[in-house]
Amino acid sequence: MAIYSRGVSDVGIESNVPALAWGPVIGGATAASAASLILLLLGSGVGLTMVSPWSGESASFTTISVTAAIWFVIVQWLSSALGGYLTGRLRTKWAGVHTDEVFFRDTAHGFLSWALATIVVAGLAGSAFTSLVGSGVQAASSVATTTTVGAATAATAAGSESPDLATGYFTDLLLRPQDATSRAQSDDTAATAEVSRILMQGAAKGEVPEADRAYISTIVASRAGIPQEEARTHVDQVLQQIEDAKNAAMQAADEARKSAATVALLGALSLLVGAFVASAAAALGGRQRDDEEVALLLRE
Repeated sequence: MAIYSRGVSDVGIESNVPALAWGPVIGGATAASAASLILLLLGSGVGLTMVSPWSGESASFTTISVTAAIWFVIVQWLSSALGGYLTGRLRTKWAGVHTDEVFFRDTAHGFLSWALATIVVAGLAGSAFTSLVGSGVQAASSVATTTTVGAATAATAAGSESPDLATGYFTDLLLRPQDATSRAQSDDTAATAEVSRILMQGAAKGEVPEADRAYISTIVASRAGIPQEEARTHVDQVLQQIEDAKNAAMQAADEARKSAATVALLGALSLLVGAFVASAAAALGGRQRDDEEVALLLRE
């Protein structure tokens, strides 16, 4: 067995053999990509068992998001380890290269294999993962606007020729009669549209002024034929229900935001760990390959 020794005459001499072997890199990346797709499909199948169209039988969005993030970490570790190890074992032995340089080249090949596999998987399944991260926030945001949209729809249905919210509320203030009972008795459609605009203005501002509460109470008392005090209690209860629905929607949006942030952070962390695992596995595979060749030469 020849032992390489670097002399003075070797200084400045550059080898014509490239340090980068794309064959093992592409082979390891292909294996890692295939393993990632298989594991992702397996995780999708398991995840579908956690979702049910029946009320109360599905797992929460937080549980599904965290489970998906954890599974993505596992996928990264396993596929990166496989791809990096194959990259290290398949590369050709570098003759006359220092041990530290061999270690660096192996880790670099493992990193490149991981990077290529990540690009491939991102192109094939990245859109699905991005949709998983953002779907919760989008859904919760749509829930947060349901109350306002519903109120706007009701106002439009009540009076298609009514002015928009920006000016309709203040126009009502200018034309509001002193006696709200006359408004309720004279035109039910106009009264309903005016109450809808008041509620929409209150939702936009976060509260319904006391004057508007009293005005709505008078209309309700006239329409329902109940005392003013009872009508005021009923109005306060309805406004409280609107506030509770708004708070529940905001809480759902905040929980979805936190879950999406957790998934994104765990995904980024898993990619970093996957790069490290692939590099370490390539160094391990390369060292085992060199050790096997040395052992074979010694036996011969």
